[in-house]
Amino acid sequence: MHADSAPSKTSSQAYAPDARNDAVLVYVNGQFVPRHQAVVSVFDAGYVCGDGVWEGVRLVDGRIISFDAHIDRMYEGAKSIALDIGMTRAQMKQVVVDTFLRNGMRDGAHARLMVTRGVKKTPNQDPRFIIGGATVVCVAEHKVVTPEAKRNGLKLFTSTLRCSGPDVFDLRLNSHSRLNLIQALIQAIQAGADEALMLDPNGFVSSCNSTNFFAVRGGALWTSSGRYCFNGITRATVVRLAREAGIPVHEGDFTLAEVYAADEAFVTGTLAGLTPVSSVDGRALAPLGPLTQRLDALYRAYIASANEAHGALPAAA
Repeated sequence: MHADSAPSKTSSQAYAPDARNDAVLVYVNGQFVPRHQAVVSVFDAGYVCGDGVWEGVRLVDGRIISFDAHIDRMYEGAKSIALDIGMTRAQMKQVVVDTFLRNGMRDGAHARLMVTRGVKKTPNQDPRFIIGGATVVCVAEHKVVTPEAKRNGLKLFTSTLRCSGPDVFDLRLNSHSRLNLIQALIQAIQAGADEALMLDPNGFVSSCNSTNFFAVRGGALWTSSGRYCFNGITRATVVRLAREAGIPVHEGDFTLAEVYAADEAFVTGTLAGLTPVSSVDGRALAPLGPLTQRLDALYRAYIASANEAHGALPAAA
């Protein structure tokens, strides 16, 4: 991999360039600073060993989609690794709201909220060497997915790296440590794909390296058991919307061979919602099949709704 390699426009993480992002203000431990001045210490636990948790939230027409669910997931992850964030949930939500407002964002934006254990006295793993409190950063950007990804679909490549169980590395934690997933993505990129499809320790389909995976077979929606994949908020929403619409949902083990024989497939994530899959390991799938289109419409209606799950920004002055 070369440092100057350009990302594919159909990457699951591809977004449309926006010059306004050069001037965004970033929240760093209580202060808003220009993007190029936003820094943390080289002794920070996140830099030293990836010790922290994060969330990504999407802003659509003045609403932060599934806001409470994202904040709850962050606090559950922090509690599980004994990380004291030092803020209440309400205070953390206000950080995100203030970051959007300070940057004049009301639509087509995304924020990455990052919390690490904080600055350490020396670069090591031991959390008892922390000096002071947690490091809290919020980066908001004008960010929407590229139309090519939605139109053409993603090419997936099955990685040789497996999703791990909670006894090794719990993917249900939104941890800053992502090296195994980055390795899987590198394999996919070098194979000419956009995203890596990953199996669980038993050889069943689990998730992709940064998104959750769904297949469509015989009019039913198939997704993994959830034991080895991300605790995806968009994933859970799509499953719920499908069941409410009377669409059969199979949550359980299935094989790569069953994916190859599927009618359609798509992935889910916070920024893009549903993104169709055009092929898996060179096997072509309908890039925008009828059930994928139906579920995408249901999800777009959900994010456009005045649902209490969304956090509304204050009305513009």
